[in-house]
Amino acid sequence: MESLRPQQLSFLSSPGRRAALLVVDVQRSFGDPAFLTSYGLDEQAFALVEGAITETSRLVEAARAAGVPVLWIELASDPENPWRSSAWFRGGDLDAPPDPGEPCVIGTRGAEWFRVSPAEGEPRVAKRHYSGFIGTDLEARLRAEGIDWVAVAGLTTECCVTATATDAFQLGWPVVVPVDAVAAYDTRLQKNSLEQLALNVAVLSTAAEIAALWKVREAAILR
Repeated sequence: MESLRPQQLSFLSSPGRRAALLVVDVQRSFGDPAFLTSYGLDEQAFALVEGAITETSRLVEAARAAGVPVLWIELASDPENPWRSSAWFRGGDLDAPPDPGEPCVIGTRGAEWFRVSPAEGEPRVAKRHYSGFIGTDLEARLRAEGIDWVAVAGLTTECCVTATATDAFQLGWPVVVPVDAVAAYDTRLQKNSLEQLALNVAVLSTAAEIAALWKVREAAILR
């Protein structure tokens, strides 16, 4: 795991810098074992997902305690407005009807948050694609809050976490990804995805280290 260099640490923990936590797709379709049977997860992968949700929950509590904004990014699949390029990618037909197994369909149990959920007043950002920035007001929300850097946690590492982290980076925000608060459905894919994030997009850390950064910043503000 790449560790924060002194200049990066100084930037992130400065009392003048405002952080945000982006929680991505910790919904039943992606995290509830009852919904994951078709994905072919082995025991290690199930443990990876369970651990990521646990650490994401801890990170949410740490963010709230430190006054760090938590923004909830959720997939909201609309059966009346299918994602046409996705239909082509999966089956070769741009105009195919939604797959019966489509995850996180609006109004279904699969779209519910799993083991962690927004508190009253915390922003929810509904998306239809991989990235939390595409077709949403997430960028505007972060800029309005004066956010200087983001931590991205949730599911799944290779897909929506990477897409959201990459767009945050390209839009100008330094990105930190807690390796224990994200998960893929395969341990090899998890390792490869984290390597790619570290190479191009994010500094890798842990949930505990990020929480400690927030505490340092909070203590500096209170002095």
